[in-house]
Amino acid sequence: MSDDSALLTTPLDALHRELGAKMVPFAGYAMPVQYPLGVLGEHLHTRAGAGLFDVSHMGQITIEGDNVATLLESLVPGDIQGLGLGRTRYSVFTNDQGGILDDLMISKLAEDKLFLVVNAACKDADFAHLSRALSGKAKLSQLDDRALLALQGPQAATVMARLAPGAETQGFMSIREYPIADIPCLVTRSGYTGEDGYEISVANVDAEKLARTLLAQPEVKPIGLGARDSLRLEAGLCLYGSDIDTTTTPVEGRIAWIIGKRRREQGGFPGAAIIQKQLTEGAPRLRVGIKPVGRAPARAHTEITDVDGTPLGEITSGGFGPSADGPVAMGYVPRGFAVPGMPVKLIVRGKALEAHVALLPFVPHSYYKG
Repeated sequence: MSDDSALLTTPLDALHRELGAKMVPFAGYAMPVQYPLGVLGEHLHTRAGAGLFDVSHMGQITIEGDNVATLLESLVPGDIQGLGLGRTRYSVFTNDQGGILDDLMISKLAEDKLFLVVNAACKDADFAHLSRALSGKAKLSQLDDRALLALQGPQAATVMARLAPGAETQGFMSIREYPIADIPCLVTRSGYTGEDGYEISVANVDAEKLARTLLAQPEVKPIGLGARDSLRLEAGLCLYGSDIDTTTTPVEGRIAWIIGKRRREQGGFPGAAIIQKQLTEGAPRLRVGIKPVGRAPARAHTEITDVDGTPLGEITSGGFGPSADGPVAMGYVPRGFAVPGMPVKLIVRGKALEAHVALLPFVPHSYYKG
């Protein structure tokens, strides 16, 4: 996909190029991997100030109709019936084997309307999946006319208070509709960095104006995919297709906290029997943090062995953590090895490097607690 003409673009494509972004193919889109500041600078700026990310490649979907929460619960293990008005919940689509088809954010806009944000590479498959299951029972809309921006970092609320007074007190994992600098927006207080922040859905026609308004604030700099990946890795957050996929269950991925008590007991979602059994008896393998000893990073697909060289699993995400000041990684090991401090070896370019199982996240979360 080296030919840019074969790639889709977001409404901010011209702005990225104007700002000097290095563009790369990602999920079928031309996306900024970094700006002149560089991945390290962008990462550290987001941890200290406020970073603006273009996540318009992701899918935005609404579901409308009677009993939409009950209908969606036939596809996800989350408690959607218990989701309050104006609240947001993280969940996953599961398959009949308990594997994860995609992870997503679900928000309740009205008693009869849900708003979903799904991953870019899965959005067409997700919409088809929803259409098959909910055909004739609910109205589905894929919002291709809307962009999505993420403002992340400890100064994100300061910026929002200046442009949309009152936004600074919006609750974590809540959704509200309000103007930012007179531009109508749908705003969730959430994000993918471990920092406080907002994800902002805005009409395509207003996206560049909003981005320029945010970037004009002294606390804000543009951030690319490179820093987005290192930030979420330090925060211990899963990347779909790497850390979780159709071969991993929520229990194995250590995101079983998304399954509330009622759903654990009643089931009623794809793969429920397998997931319920793992909840009771434990999963055979688990996602863990891995901390290499020394400075050499271990990338995805690096083999993990025990100290005697017996294969255990592999790294699913790995790299250098600027805020952690060293290499960090995640991967899967048998349940008996999922113990913080457990020594393991990583096979990097044919050499066995020392590492140990570590607690996640590598950098503490700083979500809004108000």
